[in-house]
Amino acid sequence: MTNTQIWWKKFLSTPMASVIFYTSIPLPYMEGLEFRGVAHFAPLVGLLIGALLGLLDGLIDGLGMPIITRSALIVIAWIAITGGLHLDGAMDTADGLAVGDRQRRLEVMADSATGAFGAMAAIAVVLLKTTALIENPENHWLILMAACGWGRWGQQVAIACYPYLKPTGKGAFHKQAIQSYKDLLPGLILLLGLSGLQILINKEKIFLAVGMTVAGIAMAVLTSAWFHHKLGGHTGDTYGAVVEWTEALFLCVLVTLSN
Repeated sequence: MTNTQIWWKKFLSTPMASVIFYTSIPLPYMEGLEFRGVAHFAPLVGLLIGALLGLLDGLIDGLGMPIITRSALIVIAWIAITGGLHLDGAMDTADGLAVGDRQRRLEVMADSATGAFGAMAAIAVVLLKTTALIENPENHWLILMAACGWGRWGQQVAIACYPYLKPTGKGAFHKQAIQSYKDLLPGLILLLGLSGLQILINKEKIFLAVGMTVAGIAMAVLTSAWFHHKLGGHTGDTYGAVVEWTEALFLCVLVTLSN
């Protein structure tokens, strides 16, 4: 293997590992992938997911499919691309929070069986996303990219700002990657640039662009803080819950801003 090949392998190792970890997108096999730093690339992976969903939405729209059916298919594809990873976390978190005894919540969340509250949480998230997309018929690609990006930046906020409750859990290695507020800046700058893109597309949409930024930051910070308040910290499941609820609530806020 040449020095150039070794350099490119090191350069692509963590980004490719991030895509593999956070999505079900098929990628060619590559040895020695580095998964410890995947959380660094979470917002970028979110933009990739949103771009793929936006492309699919545009293709379906070109076929003349009605907005309601189209939005439902996009949300289903959303779940498929992520492998249901974050939605599963949201469901487990809901089941855990339904338990009155704080000491047993983590035990319930670790149970692979889905309870009634988990099912209701999944239905709520899917409904909110679907109806919000229906009420936001324009620039779906931009809205989807923003929602997916801010959702994963919210995960970074949860990792950086709050303790991890299960040192041996599957999400424990994220704390090694996101250790301070400085680690939140690359993702924030990336998402601010996405909001600026809205202004370039249509200068009359400055209010919407600013609203996207404020809503994204607010939903990401508030959801991560709320789960910390309820549990005293975070787990891999609550990281997923932060992503799902930030995405859903962000889309709902955009409905208000757009109307």
